[in-house]
Amino acid sequence: MLLNSRRIYLASRSPRRRELLHQIGIDFDTLLFRAPPREDEEVNEASLPDEDVETYVVRVALAKAEGGLRRVAWRGLRRQAVLSADTTLEFEGEIIGKPRDTQHAEEILCRLSGQEHHVLTAVAVAHEDRLEYRLSRSCVRFRPLDVHEIRRYITTGEPMDKAGAYGIQGYAATFISEIKGSYSGIMGLPLFETSELLRAFKLMD
Repeated sequence: MLLNSRRIYLASRSPRRRELLHQIGIDFDTLLFRAPPREDEEVNEASLPDEDVETYVVRVALAKAEGGLRRVAWRGLRRQAVLSADTTLEFEGEIIGKPRDTQHAEEILCRLSGQEHHVLTAVAVAHEDRLEYRLSRSCVRFRPLDVHEIRRYITTGEPMDKAGAYGIQGYAATFISEIKGSYSGIMGLPLFETSELLRAFKLMD
C-alpha cells in the first residue's frame, strides 16, 4: 500500500533496497547502472588516497544520485527524483567493500571473526538542482567463526556481492552476536534516514 508518496527512481541493482522501499510504501522505478566489469565512469567506487570511510561512502552515494539524474535526462525519461545508496564497512580504520573473489571473502570474514566493525550506509536524493544525503552508522559484533564454517558460507555465493562479504538478512545473521544501530542500514538502506530525506524533498508524507 502506498502511503501518499510520489514516484521516484531507485538507482540501485540491490533487491534488498527494493524490498526496503516497498516496506515503507514508496512507489519507484529501477534505474540501472552498468554492472562490473564495465561500470559507469561517473561512479568511481574505488577509495581515493587518504579518504576516510564517511567521506568515501557519502561521495559514492552522491555520485550515484547525480549520475542517475543525468541518465534520466540522456534517456529522455520522465523527470522525477533519483534515490541512491552506498554501503561499506570500516574495520580497524580500513574501508572494506565487496570481496574480489572467494579467497578475498574468506580473508575478510576471518578478520571480522570475533571482532567489532562498523557498517556505514549513505543515502542520497537528487531532484532538479537539489542534492542531499543522510548517513547511517551501525556497530556489529561477530562471534568467533571457524574457518570451515566460513568456507561453507562462501560456497552459498551469498557473500560475493555484499560489502564485508556477508548479508545480515541471510545465513550470516547467525554470525552476529550484537548490533548497535540500524538493521535496515546494515541491509543497505536505513529506513529512518531514507524517510527523513524523502520528507525533506516532499516525496513522502
